[in-house]
Amino acid sequence: MSVVRQVSSFFGVGVVALGADYGTMIALREGFALGPVPSALAGYCVGGLVSYLLNRRHTFETQRSHAEAGWRFAAVMVVGFSLTWLMMQALTEWQHAPYLPARVVTTGIVFVWNFAAHKLWTFSQAG
Repeated sequence: MSVVRQVSSFFGVGVVALGADYGTMIALREGFALGPVPSALAGYCVGGLVSYLLNRRHTFETQRSHAEAGWRFAAVMVVGFSLTWLMMQALTEWQHAPYLPARVVTTGIVFVWNFAAHKLWTFSQAG
């Protein structure tokens, strides 16, 4: 699959995962009055699960087993989770930015990290 097609597929999967992510975040923030950082992190985890399942099937043609790709995916997600925490903390707690625009900025930055890491490492050809 070409890189352009992979990015397009990754983006499409990302839209679906983003719905799960943001839906969880907004429900926790608005429905349960959870803070913006924990809400964003919980959403990131839900979106991450959706992302793994869909990207493995539709974006990256991989021969890696779930056991091998799964731990790699989790490692990439830990970095993305950490970036999400740091940026949300900086934007909402230190800079007092509204949580939704802060999360949009964070999502864009973490998107680039996730695509590169998954393409080059998580789902790369086993060998």
